[in-house]
Amino acid sequence: MAILRCTKKLLTELKAKPSEGKTFSNKVGSWHANLLRFDRRKCILFTHDATLYSFLVPGLKKPQFENFREVFEQNLFKNLLWENFPQNQIEIVLDEHREIIIAKTNNRSVLGSMNDLAFQLRYRIAAMGGLINIDLAELNHELNRIPMSAIKEVYSIYELRNLLNKLSR
Repeated sequence: MAILRCTKKLLTELKAKPSEGKTFSNKVGSWHANLLRFDRRKCILFTHDATLYSFLVPGLKKPQFENFREVFEQNLFKNLLWENFPQNQIEIVLDEHREIIIAKTNNRSVLGSMNDLAFQLRYRIAAMGGLINIDLAELNHELNRIPMSAIKEVYSIYELRNLLNKLSR
């Protein structure tokens, strides 16, 4: 079971009430999600709490918001494939995310890192010619190779690889 911690803006868009009470944990950990707008399109930035591994899902419309959990799972799977993670590690992550609970954000450090990433995204998307011209795999690849001070200037992709290597032993 995974926890997806959404900002108030995203919760409003989802028309979802966050889970109250007990918070469950799993081996992989929880995620934060924020609603962003680029080129007047709704996009969601997902960030893993422990590693700050992040990916952007651009151009969402009402049907995708109604199937928010599936959108998260499918894009997580795609991004792990694009990053060439071994199949057994991808399976570990997907097994942990079979059931997803929506909750409120609870980590200001992660939110601060997400704000930094949103700033980076704004300029990278503009440099690529806007959302219509981006190579999403390349954009997310670059996003996870930005040194992050919250994880001691290490790239988030390295942190996620270390975590999944430990879990797959």
